[in-house]
Amino acid sequence: MPVPVREIMDADPVTVTPGTPVEDVVRLLSERELPGIPVVEADGRCVGIVTEADLIIADEQGDLHLPHYIELFGGVVFLEPLRHFEDRLRKAFAAKVEDMMTRDPLTVGPETSARETARVISESGHNRLPVVEEGRLVGVVSRADVLGALAR
Repeated sequence: MPVPVREIMDADPVTVTPGTPVEDVVRLLSERELPGIPVVEADGRCVGIVTEADLIIADEQGDLHLPHYIELFGGVVFLEPLRHFEDRLRKAFAAKVEDMMTRDPLTVGPETSARETARVISESGHNRLPVVEEGRLVGVVSRADVLGALAR
């Protein structure tokens, strides 16, 4: 019989709100030894996740170089999308979670099987996923939770 996520998830995960200061998130991730924390609105709706990866600008992005451009007929034409530069800039100067979180994170439902959740985790490369029911966070399931359930 398939084991549903409801039986293996952490039903009381650490969460933050979009307005939480970045310093608080860094402290929580460190103190609780977590790779990521779900971001929820006051009504419990899961609107994002902030992870260790969101806090680090990779070496190739670390210089925040301006996108390549050419001047043409008195105007500037960018040769690459500005969105990527804007995202890097926003994260580099983030003061609040909403400025750096990954919006609309990959989630699973409480009735999703451990086997299906393992597939989602494997394909996405994430270590943990928010568990949502009707848009509201009801827990978090980790790779370790899933592996434990599959080993039984």
